[in-house]
Amino acid sequence: MSISGFSESWGSIYKVRKKMSQKAIRKHVIFWLMIITALGFTFKFYSGTARWWFNNHGAGALYEVFWILVIFFFLANRQSTLKTVILVFAITCGLEILQLWHPRVLEQIRSTFLGSALIGTTFSWWDFPHYAIGCAIGWLLMQRILNLHESEQEEGD
Repeated sequence: MSISGFSESWGSIYKVRKKMSQKAIRKHVIFWLMIITALGFTFKFYSGTARWWFNNHGAGALYEVFWILVIFFFLANRQSTLKTVILVFAITCGLEILQLWHPRVLEQIRSTFLGSALIGTTFSWWDFPHYAIGCAIGWLLMQRILNLHESEQEEGD
């Protein structure tokens, strides 16, 4: 086998392994998305002690984690983690500020459960620190998934 043939076959092995690794990472992401989604709805509809915090701020932090994981599902690599966190934080902060604006079309969207869940209904300065906490949790979760996957790959070698 020539050197060029060897490098071509090694390159195809690398592509297959990379594709398999993306698939394994995505399985972990789906698992965590299911947990975060269930926890988010639990927080949103919780009616016990400290209900106000769980319904608003706790659910808001989980909202950040959810969107970070959704983006991470498509861009599952270490290079995209910080960019993903910054993007999600910037968009949700923008949506929070947008809650100060009340045109008819936004009010119609906000009047539905899905609309109010996605873009919110009332502005609160206290949402920003909880968004930051949610982004930190999302970043840590992405790192955990990547580290877990890398250690599984090393054990398989």
